[in-house]
Amino acid sequence: MVKQYGDCWVITDSASGNQRQALALANLLGMPVRHLQLEPRAPWSWLAPRLGLGASIALSDTQRRQFAPPWPTVAIGCGRISALYTRLLRPLSQGHCYTVQILDPRMDASHWDTVIAPQHDGLAGPNVLRPLGSLNPVDDGWLEDGREANPAFVDLPRPRVGVLLGGPRKGIALDAGYVEELMAKLLARQRVEGGSLLVLASRRTPSALGEVMRDRLASVPGLTWTGPDDGGNPYPGVLGWADRLVVTPDSVNMLSEACAVGCAVHTLVRSPLPAKIERFHRALRAAGRLHGLDDVAAPPPQPLRETGAIAATLCQRIAAHQLPSPTP
Repeated sequence: MVKQYGDCWVITDSASGNQRQALALANLLGMPVRHLQLEPRAPWSWLAPRLGLGASIALSDTQRRQFAPPWPTVAIGCGRISALYTRLLRPLSQGHCYTVQILDPRMDASHWDTVIAPQHDGLAGPNVLRPLGSLNPVDDGWLEDGREANPAFVDLPRPRVGVLLGGPRKGIALDAGYVEELMAKLLARQRVEGGSLLVLASRRTPSALGEVMRDRLASVPGLTWTGPDDGGNPYPGVLGWADRLVVTPDSVNMLSEACAVGCAVHTLVRSPLPAKIERFHRALRAAGRLHGLDDVAAPPPQPLRETGAIAATLCQRIAAHQLPSPTP
């Protein structure tokens, strides 16, 4: 915990994955947290974080009033857009604000005090921390809260298999053919071992695919959640009660959070993955944390929980940054 009066700004765009990572880290620092969602207009949005000149006037009036002194003690950004503003805070605060950028900022890491980039980003440097996966809030307390919020899941037949659906992205086709194969394999295994299937769509899941899953799984114990029309998002409860998790291969964030639970995690890969995602999958498989959909696998010895260790290292660096310079 940072022993210093002051606050921590979390700076992100509207992407929920970026917000989730930055807030998960900030909430472990023991400081008041203020979340700024900054979205500059073009051309700053195109050229971030390199185009710094005029970045403040690129914001809306409301956002410009938020991004103003007094400057914070610590600023944490996640994503390329936020990297523009965390980068600017060093000179604006005359070096007093400790700046942290999550994910590869796509320019020299020395512009920030600390950069946190997953290993598959391939970034290295004296101020770079390199977790295996993405930062997230999943720990024992978070999972217990999820179970308490969804107590009815305890009555579902075991094994309870959580199924997390992402969406198509460049180089990964999460289409009707993928969903049909995924469902066929899930249903075949459920017929053999029993249990229940708890299927969750994400914001990136095409709505038609979620409905196909709902129709095909109507007779299987469990649930299919495709959005707010199905009620509150039971994601923490599904992770909290799951005996096994199945995650589509497209999302580093979902795979990282699944691996933080402590149960076996499986995925279905139908075709070669983009290079960065493939490196991430390979590292998880080498560590015994990710398995093929048809594999029978035991839970890993320890869940993948890196956010706490990253926060502890960061607190030490921030404290050192705040020490007064020695008198000459």
